[in-house]
Amino acid sequence: MEFRTVVDIPKPDFRIEPCEEMLFVGSCFADAIGQRFKEEGFPVTINPYGTMYNPASVLHTIEKYEGQPHTVFITLGTNHVYRLKETGEIVDNCEKRPQSLFQEEELSVDACADYLKRAIAILRQHNPNVRIVLTVSPIRYRKYGYHESQLSKGILLLAIEKVRNNPCKSVAYFPSYEIVLDELRDYRFYEPDMLHPSEQAVDYIWERLVENYFSSEAKTFLNEWRPLKQALAHKPFNPDSEEYRTFMDKTLLKVEELRKKYSNFAL
Repeated sequence: MEFRTVVDIPKPDFRIEPCEEMLFVGSCFADAIGQRFKEEGFPVTINPYGTMYNPASVLHTIEKYEGQPHTVFITLGTNHVYRLKETGEIVDNCEKRPQSLFQEEELSVDACADYLKRAIAILRQHNPNVRIVLTVSPIRYRKYGYHESQLSKGILLLAIEKVRNNPCKSVAYFPSYEIVLDELRDYRFYEPDMLHPSEQAVDYIWERLVENYFSSEAKTFLNEWRPLKQALAHKPFNPDSEEYRTFMDKTLLKVEELRKKYSNFAL
C-alpha cells in the first residue's frame, strides 16, 4: 500500500554537470537551494542584488547581472509587486519607506510570462547555451491571506507553463512547490513559523533534484566529496593532538586531488 503521493518529475533535456557555474535568482527558497549547491562545491551566485520575489524583480536582477552561468535557477514567490507612485516603476525593495509612497498591484499571467521571457532572452544573449530551471516557492504568504496566496501561486504556475509551451529549449520546470504540498503534507516538514520548509524538507527536495537533474558524473562527484565534507566538518575532542593533525593533513590532500580532478570545484 502507498501511504503518500509521489510527485512525478519529468527529466529535463539537459543534465547538471560537476561544479558548473550557476546563478540562483528569486525568493528565499532560491537562497536555500543555492546554498546547498554552494556547500557541495559548485561555484554559485545567489541573489546578487538581494532576494527577489516576483517576476519583474527577477528580471531586474538579470538585467544587471553580467556573468555567464551554465545553469540558472529562477524561483518565483508571488505575483504581487509594488510601484513607487512618484515614478511608476516597480521596486525590488521598499527600503522601509512609508507604505503610502507605493501602490500594490498583482501581475497577470501574461505579464508574469512576459517578464520571464525577457529574462530568458537576456540570459541567452550572454550565453546561448544556458539552461534554465523555473520553479515556484512552496512558501505561503500569510500577509496576503492563504486563499490569496494560493491564487498568486496559481498565476505563477500558469505563467511558467505559458513560457515552457513557447516552446523554449533547455527550459525546465522543477516542482518544488508540488513536492512540499503533495509529498511532504505534514507540519513536521516546516519551520516553527509553519510556513517555511524545514531543513529536512530542503534535504528531501535536494535529493529529488539530484536524482532527476544531475548527470552520472555529477553524482559521482557528490559521492567523492561527501566523506571529505564530513571529515572537514568533524569537531575533534582534542584538536591539538598529533592524530587529528595527521587526519586533517590526509583529508586536505584528498581535497586537493579532488580540486585537480574538478577544476571548477569551489571550496
